[in-house]
Amino acid sequence: MTNRFKTGGYHLAMGLVSLLWVAPILWVIVISFRSFDDVAANGLGSLPHSFTFSTYVQAWQDADEFRALVNSLLVTIPAVLLSLGLASIAAYGLARYNIPFRRTVLLLMLMGNLLPPQILLIPISRFVELIGYYDTLIALIAVHVGFGLGFYTFVLHGFMRDLPKEIQEAATIDGAGPGRIFSSVILPLTRPALAALGALSFTWIFNDLLWSITVIRSGDKMPVTPALLGLQGLFVSSWNVIAAGTVIAAVPTVAVFLRFQKHFVGGLAIGAVK
Repeated sequence: MTNRFKTGGYHLAMGLVSLLWVAPILWVIVISFRSFDDVAANGLGSLPHSFTFSTYVQAWQDADEFRALVNSLLVTIPAVLLSLGLASIAAYGLARYNIPFRRTVLLLMLMGNLLPPQILLIPISRFVELIGYYDTLIALIAVHVGFGLGFYTFVLHGFMRDLPKEIQEAATIDGAGPGRIFSSVILPLTRPALAALGALSFTWIFNDLLWSITVIRSGDKMPVTPALLGLQGLFVSSWNVIAAGTVIAAVPTVAVFLRFQKHFVGGLAIGAVK
């Protein structure tokens, strides 16, 4: 009886916590389907008195959200692939071979993530302008790769370091070189960690606002988050249109998480065991 009471109390508490987490999301979705007159007359916190899809059409057209989504994907996909690819190679060398000062190298890579990004806005903006890549998607990709590489290397290093050395020794006896071991042995075993980092990095980069407005100036090159910011400036009181644009912008990240959910949970479980 005591165990049932504890279990019921736990599920009740977790249900309330989940409701608190889901409630703002549901609130935004409900607002996105309400008309402007309904929101203006009854307020954002009232029950809906209307239902319309015109807010999504308006957000899609006025914010040029299709172009913004394409720009976000053109930045996010290469940045994620480059970051995880370079981090995998760096983590493999640092975790599986006796490289001099490898711990120092790893700490130096990680220390870059401890710097507040706000103090680097002006130096990076000036540097990108000096090398001629200001207001380009390439500059934004490079910034995300540079800032994420240290953290991704640190996480992958922990996974690769704990892999049994006997697997690598057996592959070496079979005649496999370092490149073959990395691609055919280490990477498949690190797939849960790569999937977890891929889902996280996709979300971080896709939703970025700070670096987008730092190195991008042209409106036709803006990713989706700055585009939503412009939508808010254009429709100061049309919160239903802003909510609709937010829902549209959230679709890619939700799709990526659902696609890699199994690997994401697996990566977290491995990290918990370690």
